[in-house]
Amino acid sequence: MKRREFLLAAASAAALPALSFSGRLFAAPPGSPRFLFVFLRGGYDCNSFLVPYSSDFYYESRPTIAIAKPDNNNPNTALALDANWGMNPVLRDSIYPLWQKKQVAFIPFAGTDDLSRSHFETQDNIERGEPLNQGGNFRSGFMARLSSQLTGVPAIAFTNSLPLSFQGANKDIPNISLKGNTKANFDERQASILADMYKNTSLASAAADGLSLRSTVSMDLQNEMVAASRGAPNATGFAQETQRIATLMRDQYRLGFVDVGGWDTHVNQGNVTGGLANNLRNLGEGLAAYAAALGNEWNNTTVVVVSEFGRTFRENGDHGTDHGHGTVHWVLGGKVNGGRIAGEQVAVNQQNLLQNRDYQVLNNYRDVYSGLLGRIWGLNSSQLQSVFPQARPRDLQLV
Repeated sequence: MKRREFLLAAASAAALPALSFSGRLFAAPPGSPRFLFVFLRGGYDCNSFLVPYSSDFYYESRPTIAIAKPDNNNPNTALALDANWGMNPVLRDSIYPLWQKKQVAFIPFAGTDDLSRSHFETQDNIERGEPLNQGGNFRSGFMARLSSQLTGVPAIAFTNSLPLSFQGANKDIPNISLKGNTKANFDERQASILADMYKNTSLASAAADGLSLRSTVSMDLQNEMVAASRGAPNATGFAQETQRIATLMRDQYRLGFVDVGGWDTHVNQGNVTGGLANNLRNLGEGLAAYAAALGNEWNNTTVVVVSEFGRTFRENGDHGTDHGHGTVHWVLGGKVNGGRIAGEQVAVNQQNLLQNRDYQVLNNYRDVYSGLLGRIWGLNSSQLQSVFPQARPRDLQLV
């Protein structure tokens, strides 16, 4: 690449300053709590994941996309979790073993007060973590406020650009996407040219730290992946990404964010096959790979999986589902009080639908995660109010 072309390409790499952080790379103390927030963008259909198989209304409402009641002689039926709920069988080899170990809990009827059913509004409201009546501060995310309350808890976003969740912290938060190739974007000569571009500017330190992070992560991850694979091929997609995330969360970081797209299933959603089933399979494999890669530190780890909203309870005319309201959140970890369906619940029938359309939200995420974070880090009420203003912490004893 010619110098001029490289400079133009480098100048467009606007994410570099966001990769910066105060100080150099360091290792956090082993055995300290780890928290990973996994955001499923697009509104996943929770009823194709956590199946209310005891409800006749479920089968009446979904003539082509319902998942069959548990049948031990049929591998394409729901995996019974209790007398009312089952799991999509595409998760048989990934999430179901964690359920059997009591290392995952599910919270149905979960979500926000936002009734817009807009992807963007609801995603932003979740990432802000503020009450709907508090206006629209789009420069303050709840994970940034959490990070500001914690000492010695390095944070990172595994994304191309810093998500709203981590904006507004009183410290720099690095971000780096680990999808695809882990090789450094620039070789040594190109990195030197790019660093010179920012020399004697206010961004000099940010650019240098960002380049250092890219280079160090690239080298460490490539070495780790070769050793850990022992000649076996790596998992693809999300599983590959989470193995890389685990390397950093095990050794350096304690507070992380990653998002996964592709959950908007208006047409031909499928049930145990199709696009949604493939997404769930990849998600499950990724989370299982993350748990395995952390080794003993899985016992010090909590992972939450959320989406901006659920889908309509009834299938639509295109054999899909439309934007809904309440959904199912996941909480995973080596010491999670799992193997149970947690939180407030109601019978799954037409009478209990919101606006004759969706799941209600009975477990507000701000309240639930206030209680969860209080348990993980021993935060007091004032600190929790800083993270989730006006929340009413609910301790579901998830950890």
